[in-house]
Amino acid sequence: MCAVSSIDQFLSNNKNWVREVLKTEQHYFENLAKGQQPIALLLGCSDSRVSPSKVLGAGLGELFIHRNIANVVAHSDLNFLSVFQYAIHVLKIRNVIIYGHYGCGGIQAALGKQSNGLIDNWLANVQDVIKCNANELSQIKTEEEKVNRLVELNVMAQMENLRQTSVFRQALEEGIEINLHGWVFDMSTGQVLNLKKENIDVFNLPAE
Repeated sequence: MCAVSSIDQFLSNNKNWVREVLKTEQHYFENLAKGQQPIALLLGCSDSRVSPSKVLGAGLGELFIHRNIANVVAHSDLNFLSVFQYAIHVLKIRNVIIYGHYGCGGIQAALGKQSNGLIDNWLANVQDVIKCNANELSQIKTEEEKVNRLVELNVMAQMENLRQTSVFRQALEEGIEINLHGWVFDMSTGQVLNLKKENIDVFNLPAE
């Protein structure tokens, strides 16, 4: 992985990128400015290593993305709920991806005993997942395996939380079908796993 030597290098990279894009598609940015038609809303983690568009090979305008610590759907989070409503009712998106990742620092912090300050209030959402799955998690021997299993359980829990939001329920009342997808990025391999199709124990994971 090539490190950026200074913040200004990002601007230089941008100029180079624009030149390369225009070489292959002269009107790319003109067309881009006309509007967006993303095929999915993706809720991912804020971790700098899990860039969804890059990992999934998505072009500009193909994913509508919201990110927060540990990819949490909190019923009090008007930021995400506004994004969700806009995605469903304005952009007419019908696919929603909850996108976790193994080795998640937020998940590790939720499992830990020490205080982390303000973020502890946010991670209370993940600690609810821990309490609901305490028996299974207590039987996992290594910390890495426990974190990664909790990542999976958290993705499933956030999918259920999403289904309980007023936005989702209103969509159902209006006859709008929303397809939910639970994916996990394994940065040790670069692969994105579909929890439903990888035969991972997903018990109440909604069908795709």
